[in-house]
Amino acid sequence: MTILEGLNTQVMGISRDSMDTVKRFAEEFGITYPLISDGGGVVKKLYPGERINYLIDKTGTIRLIVRGVPDNRLIIDKVKALGLHK
Repeated sequence: MTILEGLNTQVMGISRDSMDTVKRFAEEFGITYPLISDGGGVVKKLYPGERINYLIDKTGTIRLIVRGVPDNRLIIDKVKALGLHK
């Protein structure tokens, strides 16, 4: 379980790579949260851009957008500030 999952938050990775590539990536880096292949680009059309991280609440509202590699502390603080961890 990641720190964010301990805060009642689901962490998920989405990539345009094939599922085989995604699985190898997860194994190589020890990633335990769900990784999804968006080979058809359906999710990419909904959330365009380069490497972008979205914090989406349970109602589907985007609460935070972070471009590039996120600072985990920023995301954790935002989850707590919004009360999403309860």
